[in-house]
Amino acid sequence: MRRVPAARAAAVGPPARGRPGHPVRTRTAHRYAAVLAAGLLVPLPLAGCSSDQGRTDSAAPARDPGEIRTTDRQQISTGGTLRWAVDAAPGTLNVFQPDADEASRRVAGATLPTLFTLDAQGEPKPDEDYLRGAEVTSTEPRQTVVYKLAPKARWNDGRRISAADFRAQWKALRGKNDAYWTARNAGYDRIRTVRKGEGPGEVEVVFNKPYADWRSLFAPLYPKQTMGNPSAFNDGARKKLPASAGPFRVARAGGKGKTVLERDPRWWGSRPKLERIELKPVPQGKRAKALREGEVDLARIDARTAEKIESAGSLGGPGHPHRKGEQGEQGEHADHDTAAAGARRAAKLPKGVRALRKYEVRKAMEPAYTQLALNGASGPLSDERVRRAVARALDRDELASEALHGTGLPDEPLGNHLRMANQDGYKDNSKAVGGKDLDSAQSLLAEAGWETGGGILRGAGRGHGKSGGDGAEGADGPGNGAGKSGGKQGQGGPAEPPSGAGKGNVSGVPRFRAEAQAAAVALSPRQLEQVVDRPLSLTTSTTVQRGALLAQAAQARLAAAEESGGKRALSRARSAQTVARDVRAQGREMRLLSTGRAAAVRTKEGKPLALRFVLPDGGNSRRIRATGKRIAGMLNEVGIRTQIKKVPDESYFKDHIAAGEYDLALYSWPASAYPATDARPIYAKPQPAPDGSLLVEQNYTRVGTDKIDQLFERAAGELDEGRRRELMQKADARIWAVAGSLPLHQNGQLVAADRRLVNAGAFGFADPQYEDIGFTRH
Repeated sequence: MRRVPAARAAAVGPPARGRPGHPVRTRTAHRYAAVLAAGLLVPLPLAGCSSDQGRTDSAAPARDPGEIRTTDRQQISTGGTLRWAVDAAPGTLNVFQPDADEASRRVAGATLPTLFTLDAQGEPKPDEDYLRGAEVTSTEPRQTVVYKLAPKARWNDGRRISAADFRAQWKALRGKNDAYWTARNAGYDRIRTVRKGEGPGEVEVVFNKPYADWRSLFAPLYPKQTMGNPSAFNDGARKKLPASAGPFRVARAGGKGKTVLERDPRWWGSRPKLERIELKPVPQGKRAKALREGEVDLARIDARTAEKIESAGSLGGPGHPHRKGEQGEQGEHADHDTAAAGARRAAKLPKGVRALRKYEVRKAMEPAYTQLALNGASGPLSDERVRRAVARALDRDELASEALHGTGLPDEPLGNHLRMANQDGYKDNSKAVGGKDLDSAQSLLAEAGWETGGGILRGAGRGHGKSGGDGAEGADGPGNGAGKSGGKQGQGGPAEPPSGAGKGNVSGVPRFRAEAQAAAVALSPRQLEQVVDRPLSLTTSTTVQRGALLAQAAQARLAAAEESGGKRALSRARSAQTVARDVRAQGREMRLLSTGRAAAVRTKEGKPLALRFVLPDGGNSRRIRATGKRIAGMLNEVGIRTQIKKVPDESYFKDHIAAGEYDLALYSWPASAYPATDARPIYAKPQPAPDGSLLVEQNYTRVGTDKIDQLFERAAGELDEGRRRELMQKADARIWAVAGSLPLHQNGQLVAADRRLVNAGAFGFADPQYEDIGFTRH
């Protein structure tokens, strides 16, 4: 059964190359670009809260096969078109170029050979449609891998897939010819030669030195016409493929419209159930509308949209299509009566709600994780003791729990940089840096020379230059309770949960949520109008109450505005949300000061311990900002202040993360089945370049050690799987110990899918089987 690669994550953009006069350079020798959690970090992309009690380091990870509604091919209709939402039209059809994106990988997955694909746990398996076998046949004098190609494996121009295609791809990607605009050469640079094997359909690949991740190569494999010369590689495959070899072929690509894939009659495997796949560009912020209007069949969504879909699905009562026959053994008449009653109830629902009932939400843990990055290049965080103090000030359980709240996904903090919790070989190594321990954090700061004193640092974020158009903001909320609210921050979405809350629970609900629920008493719209326009008093409790009431009113206004579709009403609702955030921020600050959670700011040589915390400012980045504010509140407890600076999403990664213009930042990385290869540049020790700049590759925290580099190098060449995993565990423990990167949670996938669509949805690690995707007969 053929399986092909899913898009691992939506790229923010390629890392910036060195610019004239810039002190840092990066190398685009990577497999996947870093991703900004942004719109996916509404409860959706986090994992979380439960402790490690009862779980040992060697405990097997919880399995998460994803939700794709697996169905036998005999139950699937033949024909039909799948409308699949993607962020944008493909920038190129060549996934080895730096501007390849989600749509590029979808096209490649459906149209090109991938010799090894991934199962639900991220383990590579040979694709039998292309391979009869592949193995290491010798290690002396050099490692040799022999691929035995399937006899029917051909390009759709009639030519057999052969050693010539392997050789052309190796030469293009090995990194010796700068004329090729490549995004990576890892693995290909270790190959000595590629040649025709001894038997028919055999290809021999000989390596200069042992390479454990050889299965990651030729994924996908392009025809030699694409890889044979720089012009074809750089420009020829941007909008079309000279030949393909998959269940689908490209019918239309390029421009800003939808990309169309059609069933390929020359495909030798199982005949695709779908006739066409349309990759339709729908930005994240417009997907809820596209679903309400029935414009797509499959779309990655945020938690708020997921909640609306699930609520709509529950409103039909017994007449819901998946509830027919659930009334016990009462016969067909009972089924008919309940179905009719459900249909009558559904007919009374608003049009937008009725439209959402055709979808269901499918969930999985994504092969990606969100981290707090600590820039160790200069400033206070260049001291490992300060970085470790930051790590011990954080309650990662609380952060992950809040971020994943309401998704129904596993909620343990991630304990590994190199393996996700649902991957084979996962082990929690976070003990190398330690969990939340405020006394230990205080001691580390004192040891590093940061002494208590100086009082509460007010307005830490003010007067420190520009901040992407909104001004910086202190750790305790926008403007520390004064001035403007942060402009664009209020665009769309529910009001953000308050930060800096304690860990105490009320009936399993975090303390600040319990307070907000107690304050947000149910009022009629008329009652709300009487109180939301004026403060009840200036006390902490009533300020918190007013903020909750404002948020409740804003939510109601936004729901009504979205239903009506009026632009003016939407604008006013979003403005109301901004006001609600202001008041809630004031309440947070008042509570923080009244409860004594803010320790006196620490100082050293007269300078306060204040860190620049850069966060994205887009409408889809609300939750990442909420997580950042919670982190800022936790750091307050040990005397570390943060200067939160909000910047536009489009410049967040390139101009701040890659350029090193931050102290603290939140962003996500995709996980990999081949961490010895793909994760190495993320944690490699920065090296000085001949021109005096610093070559950081993808290590944007600028924190690394020679020992970590040595462990990655040994693992990349270790062919014994057990020893290789042991080396990776040692590397991960050392990455934790230097505290440049603190994983918070594995991300999640929430996908809206037409209820009739099967073998598709939230894939998790597993690669889609495009020929098996289709719609059920009923």
